Amino acid sequence: MNKTRLEAFSDGVLAIVITIMVLELKVPHGDGLDALLPLLPVFLSYVLSFVYVGIYWNNHHHMLQAARSVNAAMLWGNLHLLFWLSLLPFSTGWMGENHFARWPTVVYGFNLLACALAYTILQASLRRHHGPDSAISRAVGHDLKGKISLALYVPGILGAWFFSPWIGLAFFVAVALIWLVPDPRMERAVAPHRPE
Repeated sequence: MNKTRLEAFSDGVLAIVITIMVLELKVPHGDGLDALLPLLPVFLSYVLSFVYVGIYWNNHHHMLQAARSVNAAMLWGNLHLLFWLSLLPFSTGWMGENHFARWPTVVYGFNLLACALAYTILQASLRRHHGPDSAISRAVGHDLKGKISLALYVPGILGAWFFSPWIGLAFFVAVALIWLVPDPRMERAVAPHRPE
């Protein structure tokens, strides 16, 4: 199957996710800078989630550039990823509105972990479909960054629950920083090969 509709649908969903997240930023009623202070936790949680959505969009785009086609398993895998990403506005808003309290931060961490697992499943489905010698399989390799990311979410969730939400957030920010610089593996793998 052609991958164009999957890409277009995913782009549309991610654009809606970002739009819903920004709607959580309510206009303050005061006209002074002090009126913005209560919005700071909501704004910071929005910034972190915006970065995450941007990272997923960027990597999703590069991964599909390395794909030649898609099958039904990949369509479902992509919907699985989009489901968890579509919950980010909820977990982001809950965490920000409650000033990074324990439960909202833990739920946010579980949401991020679910997104990462769904992305890993989609990536594995693409690799299986295209074979071990494909551009996508060569680009992903052992996926050290992906494995490190998954491993960091767990202590982040546990740290937020048992110690302090700020410890959890430190892990979640660390994962975002790992991925903030675009992964050149996909670009190198796709550069000499145009998708067929």
